[in-house]
Amino acid sequence: MGPSGVAVSGVSRSFGAVSVLRDATLTVPAGSVTALIGPNGSGKTTLLLMLATLLTPDTGTIRINGHDPVTEPERVRALMGWMPDTLGSWPSLSARAALQTTGRLYRMTREQAALRADELIALTDLGDFADRPARVLSRGQKQRLSLARALVHSPGVLLLDEPASGLDPASRASLRQLLRRLAGDGTSILVSSHVLAELDEMADAAVYLADGRTASPEQVAAAGASARAWRIRSLDEAALERALAAPGVVGPLVQVLGVDQLGTLVQVENEASAAALLHNLVLSGVPVCDFGPAVGNLEHTFLDLTRSTEPNREATK
Repeated sequence: MGPSGVAVSGVSRSFGAVSVLRDATLTVPAGSVTALIGPNGSGKTTLLLMLATLLTPDTGTIRINGHDPVTEPERVRALMGWMPDTLGSWPSLSARAALQTTGRLYRMTREQAALRADELIALTDLGDFADRPARVLSRGQKQRLSLARALVHSPGVLLLDEPASGLDPASRASLRQLLRRLAGDGTSILVSSHVLAELDEMADAAVYLADGRTASPEQVAAAGASARAWRIRSLDEAALERALAAPGVVGPLVQVLGVDQLGTLVQVENEASAAALLHNLVLSGVPVCDFGPAVGNLEHTFLDLTRSTEPNREATK
């Protein structure tokens, strides 16, 4: 048995004269959910296609549970579930028939495929639509069917490209719970999405891609620790305003940015400064009802990394 999870080292890929990936390095341990984050055109989908055995890297190595997708594509496909942004569907087949057909493609018997289809219909909440032709399903329902198809063979590694696209809030919550459950069972999950707030709630770690390169752990740590905006709400906004203007409440590492419809924004250098500010506000008698970062950790880190790469982009033009 080879090592579990996904391991990518120094991977590059070009299409003619266009270099899409220059140096991608990442790991996705077994039993974890890793977010793949980057702006449009950063190479996320190209990387996923290589992991899924659908493209070959120009340089570097990829291992899926110890197997090479270039030399062992059938072995990798047998242990991997792949959900692209748009999988497509057999329009005349029902969700149940599509799942049964997918099971047969993975060499299940008819009885095994039928049983697995029933399990996945329940798991992805497709019961009310299971016997309708795929052409009448909504975008969100097709996404749930696509996820179910990726899970037919109980893969040990799962690749998801924008899995929440088109899902309603309840389905998004169910997706988060399902992915955490699968990770708890030992599945290695790599999720690419632009909805960073959702990734914050499900991911154990994140990989950031920009200009075809993955950010180093040192870059990620520095970006995550940089000054950030926090939002404060009080039951008495006038008392909050007075306290923020009083001497000694706002420390030297805090700057009041202004007020919007969601509360008062302050720039905070670090979490220790945030804790000190909250302590001073409470001592001043301000009834604070909400105090926290204005954006999630992943979004903050992504935006800081994006800003730090902009000068490099300008220099290469």
